[in-house]
Amino acid sequence: MAMIVSCSSLSPYKVPILQGNILEEKDIEKLSEGLTRDQVQFIFGTALIKDPFHADRWDYYYSVQVGDQKLNENKLSIFFDSEGLVDSWTIEELKDSN
Repeated sequence: MAMIVSCSSLSPYKVPILQGNILEEKDIEKLSEGLTRDQVQFIFGTALIKDPFHADRWDYYYSVQVGDQKLNENKLSIFFDSEGLVDSWTIEELKDSN
């Protein structure tokens, strides 16, 4: 007795594409007011966006995409005071508008 098995239901493996700075919960928990820019860079790495028009803000962006589907997309914005110390931060989960 011979069995014919079709592989048409199997889809090819799609490699996850990670972009930007990885934002892990354990690292975000280390973030606190009063940290220096060097300390922030040690925790998160170099900011993806350092806007020359907003020198007091660093933006970290992170996304995970598999094929055409974005699974996760986040942005961490860190704001520094006039002395270059962390003043505040925001974390946004960016939603796809499609």
